[in-house]
Amino acid sequence: MKLLRPLLLAWACCWSTLAAAAETVDETGTRVRLDAPPARIVSLLPSLTETVCALGACARLVGVDRFSNWPPEVRQLPQLGGGVDPHIEAILRTRPDLVLVSHSGRVAERLRGLGLKVVVLEPKNHADVRRVLGTVGQLLGLPDSAAAAVWQRIDAGLSAAAATLPDQARRARVYIEVSRGPYAASAASFIGETLARLGVANMVPAELGPFPKLNPEYVVRADPDLIMLANRTMQAEVDYPGWGAMRAVREQRICLFSLDDAEIVVRPGPRMDQAARVMADCLKAKAPP
Repeated sequence: MKLLRPLLLAWACCWSTLAAAAETVDETGTRVRLDAPPARIVSLLPSLTETVCALGACARLVGVDRFSNWPPEVRQLPQLGGGVDPHIEAILRTRPDLVLVSHSGRVAERLRGLGLKVVVLEPKNHADVRRVLGTVGQLLGLPDSAAAAVWQRIDAGLSAAAATLPDQARRARVYIEVSRGPYAASAASFIGETLARLGVANMVPAELGPFPKLNPEYVVRADPDLIMLANRTMQAEVDYPGWGAMRAVREQRICLFSLDDAEIVVRPGPRMDQAARVMADCLKAKAPP
């Protein structure tokens, strides 16, 4: 018994450490405990799907939302509805150990009521992306270095994209549209943060909120040097009242992103370095001399 006592104390100590490592507090303030790293994961937000895969755990996904499409292999997984309209029965059939959902989806309590382990996470800025990488890494049972390595790659990519810009591109004042309305990405949005990392001015100020709906006349008065369209409509014509008179429109200083590039730009997650390259390429091609 004397020989067993040190072993029992050591086991108890290790179990306590493991239990603490398997717990997290999500964005609703709910404490979630996992007894073991999840082997079967459902993700109902594209940025969370990409985060799981960036951490090397794509093989653990057993279902995703209808908008998750990167990396390409997730397109073969069962589509379980959207973040706000999930297919509950289909989710249950996947027998998940963990379900990742967005805060705006408002489905967490319903899924928890069915006995599922649910973690609510929704990155909305660069700091959130870094934090969510760390949280998901912990949930996956990975060392902290795994999430740190992914963030280091993102951060290095942002700096590398900025280094490619000539001086005239840095002087451009940019308007970025993310949805018809027009809805813009302001300096307060994660897209605005990426533009700031490129060293370029966003003509929509942070005090309007991250993604404000603007009066088209506001953009005319601001008269941006360059327009980026990441609105997924693939609409080549800028037909808002008065926009034809803007210098950027007259001189065709407009970047209409492809559907793939638009998705990269509008998702806060592991591909923000790629988003920076897309935006930098636009600036190099279209910024006024």
